[in-house]
Amino acid sequence: MPSAHPLGLFDSGVGGLTVAREIFAQLPHESIVYFGDTAHVPYGGRTRQELIAFADVISSFLVGLGVKLIIDACNSTSSVALDYLKAKYTVPFVGVVEPGVRAALRCTRNGRIGVIATEATVASAAHARLAAGLAPGVQVIAQACPLLVPLAERGAVDGPEAAAALKEYLAPLQEHAIDTLILGCTHYPFFSRLIREILGPEVALVDPARETVREVARLLVLRGLEAPPGAAVRHRYYVSGDPEAFRENAARLLGQPLPEVQRVVLAEAPPWASAGQG
Repeated sequence: MPSAHPLGLFDSGVGGLTVAREIFAQLPHESIVYFGDTAHVPYGGRTRQELIAFADVISSFLVGLGVKLIIDACNSTSSVALDYLKAKYTVPFVGVVEPGVRAALRCTRNGRIGVIATEATVASAAHARLAAGLAPGVQVIAQACPLLVPLAERGAVDGPEAAAALKEYLAPLQEHAIDTLILGCTHYPFFSRLIREILGPEVALVDPARETVREVARLLVLRGLEAPPGAAVRHRYYVSGDPEAFRENAARLLGQPLPEVQRVVLAEAPPWASAGQG
């Protein structure tokens, strides 16, 4: 795989842009191809079979564009589809769940880690399972936050509606005296200011995007896939829904304009029959 090829990453919508933002900061010489599955967002209420099928079709699209590595920048699909994707495709895959757990284990002082995530991610128990394998004495308390992704997709990350939802979702975690919180959905870093206001400075926030991109950087070096010096940087964005709505919301959330966003309708039928086998 030529090292000048782009990185691929995907999410249900704008959430994966928090990972893209980290790529721009940590790996400025790398190009990306981004796919936001905005026709099917949110993913939180989807079944395991649906999530694997969506991830499969999107990964096939990205592989077809010649990406050298794929970041599953969605916690919901990372929780259930990553093993299936790694087994099916030859390109390397990096998810966002394990890097977040590892970062949280380094941060916690009292061994009580909170996770806010989608219903699908919470149901998978992926964070608790990984933490138990790495640090058996640590307690992981997960809280589903179904309203947050729709709010982020509307760009409503800083108003009274978001504040009210977050106060409700974070209250049980505060009762458990967590000292570390994993933002277990890539949409959630957009709510960081409100979360910090509610939890206070004594609770460390873990944005898995940072650690995920560090893992990507290590993997690129290990496999000799770093972009060569002087390589032209070109970012491309694709969505399954309304490209202009995505572009406008992404620009608002990131504080910078996006280039053209193209709509691509991906076939859904082929993976459905076998998705549950992954």
